[in-house]
Amino acid sequence: MNDSALIVTKKEDISKVSPKDNALFEMDVETLLDSLPEDPIFDLVVTSPPYDIGKSYEKKMPLEDYVAWQRRIIQKIYPRLKNNGSICWEVGNFISKDGSIVPLDIALDPIFRELNMYLRNRIVWHFGHGLHSKTRFSGRYEVIMWYTKSEDYVFNLDPVRIPAKYPGKRHFKGPHKGELSGNPLGKNPEDVWDDIPNVKSNHIEKTIHPCQFPVGLIERLVLSMTNEGGLVFDPFAGVASAGVAAIINNRSFWGCEIVDEYIQIGKDRLIQSIDGTIKYRENKPIYDPGRSNLSKRPEEWNDSEGNES
Repeated sequence: MNDSALIVTKKEDISKVSPKDNALFEMDVETLLDSLPEDPIFDLVVTSPPYDIGKSYEKKMPLEDYVAWQRRIIQKIYPRLKNNGSICWEVGNFISKDGSIVPLDIALDPIFRELNMYLRNRIVWHFGHGLHSKTRFSGRYEVIMWYTKSEDYVFNLDPVRIPAKYPGKRHFKGPHKGELSGNPLGKNPEDVWDDIPNVKSNHIEKTIHPCQFPVGLIERLVLSMTNEGGLVFDPFAGVASAGVAAIINNRSFWGCEIVDEYIQIGKDRLIQSIDGTIKYRENKPIYDPGRSNLSKRPEEWNDSEGNES
């Protein structure tokens, strides 16, 4: 476990922080980046920026302004990313005043292309719970855009393999006929992730943050895209779930946050991660709702001629 002390710092203390430290910066990410030399220090940048959909912690702005703001930040991160490093930018949909949507992965992709970055995966994270829409189908996914700075990048598959669906499957022809065809460590998780639930109501990691990262989601990125001792950076840290994923896996973490309540919660969670007392949901099979009595159709509906909502 990463046993480096946690530093919660303001602008005047930036120069005292080392890439080997765990640090929460109480400031806007542009302030931090403008204060750093343009030296490559980040192994992985992973974040879920505000989607500009009008949530309580967001400042609503026109789409053009939002994209311009994201461009400034990404361009400032780029020279501070190691040559074998990755950026994972998780986004949803921008919702216009007329109710139409713009997928933000499409809107932001040109920014990374302008920097000659390589899109390795467009990972779709599908989850089963969220707000219900009355004007379109309810959104139940977000997209993680994984870019690398070069063609020589860190990717460790074995630590993130998942159980094979058919571990006993064997080759039925060819030189390996009769031999097991799968990897004993498991299979590649692929690019649609529906095995990690989002953080809602009774989730063990739930805090006051309305759109909280599950640690397991970021852990998969941290384990596959960094080596031990690497530095993970989240420019919109929230309650520091990315930091939890980094620290419990022997990486260092830097995060930026401007909301004081989130800073305080994030600080507590990172300290718990350092001392080994943090509570989080380890990646495991999602509970099958078909086993619950709540999954049975109510008898009242059997007598109803109306449509189900």
